[in-house]
Amino acid sequence: MSRPYFPAQEGAPSPLRFTVERQVRFEEVDPLNIVWHGRYPSFFEDARVALSEKFGIGYLDCYERGILAPIKKMHVDYFRPLSFPERFTIEGILHWSEAARLNFEFIIRNKAHEVTTTGYTVQMMLDTEQNIMLIPPPFVRDFLDRWQKGEIR
Repeated sequence: MSRPYFPAQEGAPSPLRFTVERQVRFEEVDPLNIVWHGRYPSFFEDARVALSEKFGIGYLDCYERGILAPIKKMHVDYFRPLSFPERFTIEGILHWSEAARLNFEFIIRNKAHEVTTTGYTVQMMLDTEQNIMLIPPPFVRDFLDRWQKGEIR
């Protein structure tokens, strides 16, 4: 990666991180025995769900408060293939944003800790009528305040 997906903002707290361990399943590889490129969004989802649930801002946490958080943008950079039955890790990194959005970065590493894939997603926030939220709703604002105070690490 030549430049950061989400440049650091002055005064912003450190990103939140969580790593998930996985193993390539047979169904995830193509005839060349490498993970098919279309599987990587699912790998990102594994880390995104684990990280957001750890910090209390998971899909169901949002949904129960009338917040929908669909993916608005996704980007993937491929560096090395993964193959069956290789073990790997997916690091999910949540970057700070004052907007009503969630900026996730992902780093996939193989067993040798080599970076195989990086990428990011941006999730926007909608109300239950699918109206775009321009500012974080109170539930998310509370999370951001605790994060900025250092209560969430």
